[in-house]
Amino acid sequence: MECRRLLFISIFIVSFSCLCDADAQSAARKKEVQSLSERVQQLTELTSKRSVIKLTGDRFRQFVRSTPRNYSVIIMFTALSPQRQCLICRNANDEFQIVANSFRYSPTYSNKLFFALVDFDDGPDVFQSLKLNSAPVFMHFPAKGKPKKNDNMDIQRVGFGAEAIARWVNERTDIQIRIFRPPNYSGAMVMIALMALLLVLVYLRRNNLDFLYNTNTWAIAALVFSFAMTSGQMWNHIRGPPFVHKSQTGQVTYVHGSSQGQLVLETYIVILLNASVVVGMILLNEAATNKGEIKKRRVMCIAGLVLVVVFFSCILSLFRAKAHGYPYSFLFK
Repeated sequence: MECRRLLFISIFIVSFSCLCDADAQSAARKKEVQSLSERVQQLTELTSKRSVIKLTGDRFRQFVRSTPRNYSVIIMFTALSPQRQCLICRNANDEFQIVANSFRYSPTYSNKLFFALVDFDDGPDVFQSLKLNSAPVFMHFPAKGKPKKNDNMDIQRVGFGAEAIARWVNERTDIQIRIFRPPNYSGAMVMIALMALLLVLVYLRRNNLDFLYNTNTWAIAALVFSFAMTSGQMWNHIRGPPFVHKSQTGQVTYVHGSSQGQLVLETYIVILLNASVVVGMILLNEAATNKGEIKKRRVMCIAGLVLVVVFFSCILSLFRAKAHGYPYSFLFK
């Protein structure tokens, strides 16, 4: 009888302990769910004020490192303070803002994806924990698990334009973002100013318009326009790259190491190479069509041939250095 009483007491104690554990687990789970909902609500409120949320080290650990999460976060790690002198960071930030704004006002907007920014001066500990030693860097922190290799955007290969970022976000989150760029009237104003200047010039020279029929003038203008466009001046105007680049070792580079980017000085080098090839072609053409002295024509032919061969080889070598894996070269590798 005593044994039966002890058995009932043991069963009661075990059952009571299990109920207490279940209640504790339920309370912890409820608190966890409440914490998640509170974080999502805070992120939603922050996004309603600014499309890109600025994170410090504490906020990064609160919203990104903490678990569980049912949302993804796209973060740009950057250095925007003027003393950092990171021009490419400002350009990348402009494109990133366009993507975040496009998502915020798109029909696909939801609280399953947030855009954030970590500046080096606001969160150096975050850079150290992620072993980041350069900027800008775009990373995707998924809702479940840790970031994988493809969650780090390869801006050297695809660039950091808004369209490229949106495609990458779609690949990582299956959320499609249609990019809406704000209207830019500067180009239209420049064209209107140029047309007005041209009309004023024609009006002032209305009694002598022979210059409009000068083929050399039009040929030079066409060459200058072609050199500017083929060298990447339009890309410089849109992206605003640095004049030169200084590596971490302190060495100054004049040519960008990727086909997805370029430097201002690099465009001048390309203009010079293209102009040299054009001068060589002109000399070859003059040597063939000119009816002057044979020695002069021979010198023009040799000079033109040397210019074309040497500087075209330089252009091919430059392209080979930027487009890694390109197999062809001529005089120079």
